[in-house]
Formats: sequence, structure tokens, C-alpha cells
Amino acid sequence: QVQLVESGGDLVQPGGSLRLSCVASGISFREGFMYWVRQSPGKAFEWVARIGLRFGGTNYGDFVKGRFTMSRDNAKNTLYLQMDNLQFDDTARYFCTTGRSIQYGDFEMPPGPGTQVTVSS
Repeated sequence: QVQLVESGGDLVQPGGSLRLSCVASGISFREGFMYWVRQSPGKAFEWVARIGLRFGGTNYGDFVKGRFTMSRDNAKNTLYLQMDNLQFDDTARYFCTTGRSIQYGDFEMPPGPGTQVTVSS
């Protein structure tokens, strides 16, 4: 059974930074893709970042513009999302989830609770 537990969300001022973590169990960290996605109230899920588990290559949503970095620690079965220069529009609940195919943005509905990121002055 796949279990993903996110943490690290907080209230931060514009321009600030946060590091999100996602501890995974029931998943092999050797194949496939993992995503960070986010959801604002009343909106659909939006993919933020993706990492290929075999070689570690990363891809990001267009809005990221170099501000975020996704990484993983295989020994800890943990994913990270370092977010810098946060903006008001980044306010959302952030989730990690598995990819369904090689296609960008093709991910499973997040099974975990997510972690709230609020950017406010």
C-alpha cells in the first residue's frame, strides 16, 4: 500500500523560502516518476515538479521559473521540494504523488494529506 506523508508547509512572507518533505512507503524509488503537485481552493491540481526515479532528472511547471528544486534521498525514501522566492500565487496545499506514465502532468490523485503553504505579508 502506497503511503505518502508531506510536511514542511508554513506561513511565509513574499520572497521567503520553504523546504517541503515527503516520506514514502510502499513505493520503489528505482523506477517511474514522482511529482509534487499543488491545489488552491476551487482549483484543479497543478503539477509543480517531477523527478525521474531511475536517473534523477527533474522537470518543472512553467510558473516555477527556476525558483524551486526537487530532490530525493533514496536511503530515506524521501522527496524534497526546496522553494525559494515564494510569491502570493504559490499559496496552495502541496502534495507528493506518483506518476502514471512518462507524459508530463500525468499523475495519480494524491493519497496523502498534503501540507499547506501560505504566502502572505
